[in-house]
Amino acid sequence: MLFDHDQKGTVMKLARIVVAGMTIALTLSACGGGAGTGTGGTASSGGLEKTELLVGVVPVPSSAPLFIAEKRGFFKAEGLTVKTEIIQAPQAVMPKILNGSMDAFLTSYVSLMAINDSGAAKLKLFQHTQEAAPGVAGVVVAKGSPIKTAAGLKGKTIAVNVLKALGQTLTNAHLQEAGIRPEDVKYVPVQFADQLSALSSGKVDAAWLVEPFLTAAKKSGATQVIDTTDGVTAGVPIDGWGVSEDWLAKNPKTAAALHRALAKAQEIAGSDRKAIDEVVPAYTQIPADAAAAMTLGKFSAEPDKASVQKLADLLHGYGYLKAKVDVTQLFAPLSG
Repeated sequence: MLFDHDQKGTVMKLARIVVAGMTIALTLSACGGGAGTGTGGTASSGGLEKTELLVGVVPVPSSAPLFIAEKRGFFKAEGLTVKTEIIQAPQAVMPKILNGSMDAFLTSYVSLMAINDSGAAKLKLFQHTQEAAPGVAGVVVAKGSPIKTAAGLKGKTIAVNVLKALGQTLTNAHLQEAGIRPEDVKYVPVQFADQLSALSSGKVDAAWLVEPFLTAAKKSGATQVIDTTDGVTAGVPIDGWGVSEDWLAKNPKTAAALHRALAKAQEIAGSDRKAIDEVVPAYTQIPADAAAAMTLGKFSAEPDKASVQKLADLLHGYGYLKAKVDVTQLFAPLSG
């Protein structure tokens, strides 16, 4: 038995709400205070190289610190006007990053390392945002599935949002712990919005889901067989704010000011869940009740470097990165 009609309807309704909200968000630019595109701005009395910035944000909880910083006036206090542009993935905005029309962007650690590995750009992690906590992402099977554990996935098809990225990497680690080789399962790319449908129709045997889809699936009868943000992959770094090496070199004072504002907001996000819940609906269009129910990772000031190195080594070990990564070189040299 898969999802029954009412359960499936509940899941698909939430999926439509979330995706519709993201689609709407992709057509808008969330205001960060004042007009402008972030491509210019005269220097302030504080000597900033740029005062108007454009930042690419992904409509996920990890972007919350930026909106907290705007709401609390942290950018204004630093002499900055920050505009935002909703993006789907950092790869899509690399031309803007390279030509300087976009200043910074939210990126997963996987994407940042993959872009650097490809040679498309030279990027630095400017400010850490979130690392995983139990329950943030996992592999689920349909209600009534005979698959009960990770070992039961041998020979099965697993949906992930993107091939050779975070979901596949984390799942591989748990499969290996269960004695299964990564090549013993088949991964297929399915957008998060379509994964529950693929699962309920039997097109895939399992699906790797993140919030809010994970909570929705479990409420509707799906069974989680792997918590991919616990156990061997506990504390895996998820994402942060990225910038190019060239931008850092050209805008050292602006970079320091932006970093100070984001760091203050990051501290608030790490200690006050309500501050996150207040801003998430504004830029994701996720309903407030759904936002408040989501399981979040840990918003800490800095990532655990050992965990970042472990992720990099996994990516290289699975062949997703051509070169080994020294993670100490990933981070922007900022102190303020």
